[in-house]
Amino acid sequence: MEQYAVIKSVLKASAGPRNGCVAVVSLVLMVSLFAAGCRSGEVRRSGRYDEGLVIILPGIEGESRLNRNIAAGLADGGILSAIEIHDWSAGRFLTWFVNLAYEPRNRRIAEELASRIVAYQRQHPGKPVYLIGHSGGGGIAVFVLEALPPGRQVTSAMLLAPALSPTYDLRRALRRTRHGIWNFYSEHDVGFLKVGTTIFGTVDREHASAAGATGFREPPGMGPEGRELYRTRLHQVKYTPRMAKAGHGGGHTGWASRDFAAQWLAPLLYSQREDPGTAYAGAPAASAPAMGGGGAPANGAGDTNRRSAERR
Repeated sequence: MEQYAVIKSVLKASAGPRNGCVAVVSLVLMVSLFAAGCRSGEVRRSGRYDEGLVIILPGIEGESRLNRNIAAGLADGGILSAIEIHDWSAGRFLTWFVNLAYEPRNRRIAEELASRIVAYQRQHPGKPVYLIGHSGGGGIAVFVLEALPPGRQVTSAMLLAPALSPTYDLRRALRRTRHGIWNFYSEHDVGFLKVGTTIFGTVDREHASAAGATGFREPPGMGPEGRELYRTRLHQVKYTPRMAKAGHGGGHTGWASRDFAAQWLAPLLYSQREDPGTAYAGAPAASAPAMGGGGAPANGAGDTNRRSAERR
């Protein structure tokens, strides 16, 4: 009943019942393309947990070939840490709107995942923990960071086309990371993160183009400490044609290309390790490979990272 109430509210928020129904049917068809397939792709052999943990959070479609591609690409790229896909969705048929729109449930799921991270860190002290969230999962990744207790941090978070509003306040989430949050965004993501989130809303319930299409901006009233957090820990990477070589054409699902994960994400994760001699099988122990073969800073100002990415 709760799910259908949310769906009804989404229809009401659309531009009339006819347009709302058309939009719902369109989104259902698009999401269904990616939701099918066997439930595999995680790399969870017991020895991998001694090297670190990567948690992948799918979009509103739930576990699908998209997030399995990311997991496989990280393994292709030499990441030896355990890789888990956490399906935070409410289910399959007609639950995508619940996944997107029901923030209280999503916050509860985020608290559970935060507890999972704390438990892992207690069992494997000092090992890296990374969050990778695609689309709606990018919003959940931020919620997870916010749910971590004070003093707890993950290594970093990668937001791939996040369905969050551009002025969402990231300060609390940024404090829960050692190396910061990477926001990968594309202005070509029109259907999902411009039209789609304007009609159906973002994970934080704003009706506008999402940060996965426009990048994040500082929210109003940001003080000096907040501006410093954004400057040093928010790294924005805009889509460039160079990414097409890794199977990413600029659209919503390109960030989940297996080659993109291997060539861009895996080196970035490796570059943040405290002990670069382990958990990466694709590079010599003494040096971390550059993201996408073109260099990406592990630390630095968000605007600087954005300009650097745009030049590539």
